[in-house]
Amino acid sequence: MSEDTKHPGLPVAGYVPQTDVKVALVNRNKEIEERLLRICDELRGRPDLDQRFVSMAVSHFQEGFMCLNRAVFRPTRIRLPEDTADDATTSV
Repeated sequence: MSEDTKHPGLPVAGYVPQTDVKVALVNRNKEIEERLLRICDELRGRPDLDQRFVSMAVSHFQEGFMCLNRAVFRPTRIRLPEDTADDATTSV
């Protein structure tokens, strides 16, 4: 994989082209996330476990990986119709 190869961004405002390295990194993260979620699936419904905490773990894993992948892909802020030419758009 070449760091220079660019994949087009998602057809969603703010998403920018990504390198092979970044795509591979996020795909690896997605696999790890899926493995954790499957462990949680195995624990769901067990009466000896506090299901509130299992559900919280799922939510936190999903949120954490979303943040991690956003750190890699770095989507940008978008311009709105009411913005002027002086308004700066920045990465968030």
